[in-house]
Amino acid sequence: MTTKQLPSTPHPVARAVQSLLLIGSLSLSGSVLAKNVTWEDIANDHLTTHNVLQYGMGTNAQRWSPLTQVNADNVFKLTPAWSYSFGDEKQRGQESQAVIHDGVVYVTGSYSRVFAIDAKTGKRLWTYSHRLPDNIRPCCDVVNRGVAIYGDKIYFGTLDARVVALNKDTGKVVWNKKFADHAVGYTMTGAPTIVKDQKSGKIMLVHGSSGDEFGVVGRLFARDTETGEEIWMRPFVEGHMGRLNGKDSTPTGDIKAPSWPDDPNSPTGKKEAWSQGGGAPWQSASFDAETNTIIIGAGNPAPWNGWARTADGGDPKDYDSLYTSGQVGVDATTGEVKWFYQHTPNDAWDFSGNNELVLFDYKDKDGKTVKATAHADRNGFFYVVDRNNGKLQNAFPFVDKITWATHIDLKTGRPVEVEGQRPPKPEPGESRGKTVEVSPPFLGGKNWNPMAYSQDTGLFYVPANHWKEDYWAEEAVYKAGSAYLGMGFRIKRLYDDHVGILRAMNPTTGKVVWEHKERLPLWAGVLATKGNLVFTGTGDGYFKAFDAKNGKELWKFQVGTGIISPPVTWEQDGEQYIGVTAGYGGAVPLWGGDMADLTKPVAQGGSFWVFKLPSWDKK
Repeated sequence: MTTKQLPSTPHPVARAVQSLLLIGSLSLSGSVLAKNVTWEDIANDHLTTHNVLQYGMGTNAQRWSPLTQVNADNVFKLTPAWSYSFGDEKQRGQESQAVIHDGVVYVTGSYSRVFAIDAKTGKRLWTYSHRLPDNIRPCCDVVNRGVAIYGDKIYFGTLDARVVALNKDTGKVVWNKKFADHAVGYTMTGAPTIVKDQKSGKIMLVHGSSGDEFGVVGRLFARDTETGEEIWMRPFVEGHMGRLNGKDSTPTGDIKAPSWPDDPNSPTGKKEAWSQGGGAPWQSASFDAETNTIIIGAGNPAPWNGWARTADGGDPKDYDSLYTSGQVGVDATTGEVKWFYQHTPNDAWDFSGNNELVLFDYKDKDGKTVKATAHADRNGFFYVVDRNNGKLQNAFPFVDKITWATHIDLKTGRPVEVEGQRPPKPEPGESRGKTVEVSPPFLGGKNWNPMAYSQDTGLFYVPANHWKEDYWAEEAVYKAGSAYLGMGFRIKRLYDDHVGILRAMNPTTGKVVWEHKERLPLWAGVLATKGNLVFTGTGDGYFKAFDAKNGKELWKFQVGTGIISPPVTWEQDGEQYIGVTAGYGGAVPLWGGDMADLTKPVAQGGSFWVFKLPSWDKK
């Protein structure tokens, strides 16, 4: 459903004059109004300042801007330029990163809505509200994280497992494709990604699916941007079959799926868990054009209960549950898996692997340039991986008091687990197993909220959390459309003085350069700029700016509701604008235990805020 602001009906004479004026204006500026987004625009998104065309502000997902008009010396003068309310009763969590093109902000809202707003004035241009059925199954609030843009279209996913293309100038539906059954748990919350297959030259829309907590098999799709037709599909559970051009292609990994246990009593020869195995790639992909590789995180295996994914009497370490809870390099042409690195083998804690993959280069101890991915995982460890082959280069903790593993073995790439941190099976006749205390909890040392990388400081700015949980195993029984966990939990405080902690991390040494503590959990993304600034939002409603080198808090503004989204910045008519979506919700108030109680006073909302320096002083 699309709505637009319409003018009142003019007098016939006035209408005739108006039409002549309109024709004249279109002849002069129609090419500007109808300007399409090219692949070159997208490929250079990380270098240009007047647009923001990709989730992550570039195919490298660094969330870094070369803009300097707003900087550490004058950020204290930053003031609101405008604010746009998403309106009505559909508040809930607002996790969207905005895309900006030619003076228009495209931002999504809860319940699968899209808004097009004038970037300079905040005036609504059009809105689209997707009609959702009653039986959607969102795991972690009715959120949407943003759109992709290419040509004359924008694209976004919906909670009923569809991908929709809209005309970017009118909001009219161009195509609408269903990719899975929402009634069994498939959804889409992440922003899709535009990719150019470097072999064929074809421009593709790449998107994943959500639904691990309902026992779906995670899938990554590539589609034709013009028609929405599927080009290829890649499942992220070992032994499941992929598709290419509408036909079965190759299985993911070994067709016999040795990392998932056999069940001789099953008609399929595989345990129920293999058939409902998880691995959903629900966050946005990064793209390495040099190697034609799509790089994305794979979600947790289903169910959470690792014993359901282990042969009776077997050791969980013998069954890694590939290709879940790790990062995957996928060939853009064929959808084949080029490489895979698993952060958490046989993940029994719902650590998943979906957090963003940031592409960056660094020099090793021998002076050799390494083209790498950086990933701060929910399991509490920060990973640096060679993006050419998936080989681990470095791994270190980015949060305190990790209990499930002592460290990551750099030779084997595997975690060194702590005995007793996998919740034990329930005893015969018992409905739940013994409780263990685990840190981080399943909400993670860091969750989906993306970090930023500064090309000036060489540091990553990681929005992290310190918390822990009581965790216990329960029976895991699959029922279509119902939660498929096999675990119980209660999240608790780790420290009395804070939960959220923003940390500046050196990726080569693993050292914390500076940190900033927040009383409430941090669930917002981070933006870094050449103006020596780091921006993020807080659960209690502040939009904040920090000195990128030393972490000093330089500015803050209260928006009236918690911020759980990534900020962006762009330049228009010689002025630097900074925008952020506001509206509290997401996973914490739904799943957070003691943390949910902590955040109860936070008001809900839904709006997009834009800031700039006052017109009288931009020095």
